[in-house]
Amino acid sequence: MSREGEAELPFDPADRIEAGLTFIGHIRSPWGPGTAPRNLRAARESGEGARIELRDGYAAGLAGLEVGRAIQVLYWVDRGVRNLIVQNPRHADGAKGTFALRSPVRPNPIALGTVVITSLDRDTGVIGIDATDAWDGTPVLDIKPWIDTVDVPPGWRP
Repeated sequence: MSREGEAELPFDPADRIEAGLTFIGHIRSPWGPGTAPRNLRAARESGEGARIELRDGYAAGLAGLEVGRAIQVLYWVDRGVRNLIVQNPRHADGAKGTFALRSPVRPNPIALGTVVITSLDRDTGVIGIDATDAWDGTPVLDIKPWIDTVDVPPGWRP
């Protein structure tokens, strides 16, 4: 159901699939519909940790990662709405374009979370993370290390 000021696309983005993806694992969290925090900040405040369980064959990709390191997790918000191009979130002052928001409602339901590794089992491919706002079972697309000299724009000051 749309809110005032929202606009839907005249097509379903899922009907325009142009690439193939593979899920490397899944997020395990205490969250589900109606219980998930609005964002990672709120998830951290809840004190609930989570984990990523890699699928068979991907554990070797954890070499070089360590507990305490920040990583970026790209995940597929597989149960999200895909057809809103203008949204009117409750926390914002008026409608905004989807690309100006961090909402999981997007044409390609790809989410990005920067989290901290709390435990790491390279044998089983299980990564403990400090928090997530993703629902239990959310598919993981990729994991990348956070590198401040790369991931923070030069001269950036919030």
